[in-house]
Amino acid sequence: MAEDEEHERLLRFVERFAMVLADSGMPRMAARVFAYALAADSDRWTAGELAAALRVSPAAISGALRYLVPAGLLGRAREPGARSDHYRVSGEDIWSQIYFQREAMLAPYEEVAAEGVAVLGDRPGGRRMRETQAFMAFMRAELPHLMKRWQDYRADLRDETSGVPD
Repeated sequence: MAEDEEHERLLRFVERFAMVLADSGMPRMAARVFAYALAADSDRWTAGELAAALRVSPAAISGALRYLVPAGLLGRAREPGARSDHYRVSGEDIWSQIYFQREAMLAPYEEVAAEGVAVLGDRPGGRRMRETQAFMAFMRAELPHLMKRWQDYRADLRDETSGVPD
């Protein structure tokens, strides 16, 4: 397959994946950059390389990177003597990192639901808040166990195939 045709196939896939990410709440351009970083063969890019590969402006890439780097989805580094930063997917197991970060987001939901239980009592809204509080507490308690199970499963996958990165 010609290199241009292969790149077109990659870009079509990146757009489909980016739509899923955007539908989940990620800004559209950040979703495109993150999807590209996950799917492309290289493991690091400059902002200019990302702009060229995705056929977008450097300003669009800059905005996406301002979202992705602080969110911990992409890391930024600079080689000694280089003029440009390089970006890469953060860590070797990005999906467990993403989901483990969700654990911290559950605590405020649990806390405000508890406040709702205290304010609303045994009325229908209070019962819904009690269930919300219980759900968030359950998810916070179970997430570490789920992450451990994932790590074990991932280790088994690595043993079975070379297709899963270390």
